[in-house]
Amino acid sequence: MMRFVIFLFLIFSCSLSQSTYAQYRSQNKKLDALIRQGMQNWQVPGLAVAVVKNQKLVFRKTYGVKNLHNKEAVDEHTLFNMASTTKALIAISIGMLVDEGKLNWDDKVYKYLPGFRLSDAYIEHDARVVDLLTHNLGIGNADYLWILDSLSTDETIKRFQKAKVAYPLRGGFVYQNIMYAVAGELIEQVSGQHWTDFVNNRILGPLDMSHTYTRSVDILKDQNKVTPYFNDPEDGIVQVAYTLSDQIGAAGMIWSDISDISNYLEFLTGKGIFRSDTLLQQKTFNRLFKPHSFVTDAQFYPTQVLTHPNWKTYGLGWFQQDYRGEKLDFHTGSISGLVAIAAVMHSKDLAVYVFANLDHAELRHAVMLKVIDLYGFNDDSKDWNKAIFDLYDGFRKQEAEQRKRQKEMRVKHTKPSFKLDAYTGSYSNDLLGEAEVTLKDGKLVLNFNDYISFGL
Repeated sequence: MMRFVIFLFLIFSCSLSQSTYAQYRSQNKKLDALIRQGMQNWQVPGLAVAVVKNQKLVFRKTYGVKNLHNKEAVDEHTLFNMASTTKALIAISIGMLVDEGKLNWDDKVYKYLPGFRLSDAYIEHDARVVDLLTHNLGIGNADYLWILDSLSTDETIKRFQKAKVAYPLRGGFVYQNIMYAVAGELIEQVSGQHWTDFVNNRILGPLDMSHTYTRSVDILKDQNKVTPYFNDPEDGIVQVAYTLSDQIGAAGMIWSDISDISNYLEFLTGKGIFRSDTLLQQKTFNRLFKPHSFVTDAQFYPTQVLTHPNWKTYGLGWFQQDYRGEKLDFHTGSISGLVAIAAVMHSKDLAVYVFANLDHAELRHAVMLKVIDLYGFNDDSKDWNKAIFDLYDGFRKQEAEQRKRQKEMRVKHTKPSFKLDAYTGSYSNDLLGEAEVTLKDGKLVLNFNDYISFGL
């Protein structure tokens, strides 16, 4: 009798496994079709996607090419930039230090970084460790600091103290990369390891992410990486330079491949556990995904006009909103010529990650939402690629019309009030540094900090 019961159990288990496989096969086919159509619509050179359900990889595929010149295909070990999805790894790192009792979320920042300075004495004194990760500290965005200069991390943070208050402490939301750079410095101060080494040793190693670089400059020695591209309104798809801004690396400079990322997604659906190895205590893992601040910018993500969220918050390295009655945690990553998106819906034990090498290719949002629909709700009714492409096509038409109006408004047969050489000279700003305006071949050239230069 017992043998018969076991036999029936094995038959049932086998049928269930085949049924589950068949379901994923159908979903995978539908997802693949959306991606292929989206690649054409958005003109994305290369893309990589991974989907993990119930801690199991159910879809991983690469598309297109790394470089439009040599047409070499993207593979599962091709490097892309994680950009701001890096932030979640910084939050995980601090969570590990909390688990070890080396710091607390509500500790004052100056306790570990005595040199921490801000333009407002009250915010400076009351800033907590958790505030470095939630974009609601009260200080305005100062990304031009690293965009226009190649300062060291220390110099960048020091210069940041010139940034002005934008709203009361914890009373608003302004996306703030520099505070994640501060969080990186805090990790080093508390652990004794540079944040890049800490992430390598404590996260990437245990997750078997052996082809992930925490220093962006290190990708230059790796041949298997994508080339970044931008879709110019007039020139079409053009190649752009790599962004190697390691001075704010903790905010978004990690590079990885879709094979490594698959393990990361397994960790996320495992709620801090990876193949029986506990990296984060359950309480700490949950805190990363707890809402910590309200996202007050109504259109921070334009796609929200299509998803109609009732609420929008930010956790620790994660944007959050309701979708189909469930909580969705996600984060985009955008750096010149490269994009990414990571998402996890814990109630469905589902996670997805997308890489692409085209600036602001919002096919990433379409893939994310399609994955949630297909693998979370078994629903194929919405063509997210068409909906989001049409939305952004409307934006492109508006921008084209605006450029046309600007050209038409230009008064012909006029000239500057002064000769061009009257505008040359040196200009300085406590926050942004030095700007030099020179005259070259009859045109003005603006040079910022000997780091970035362009014609006017």
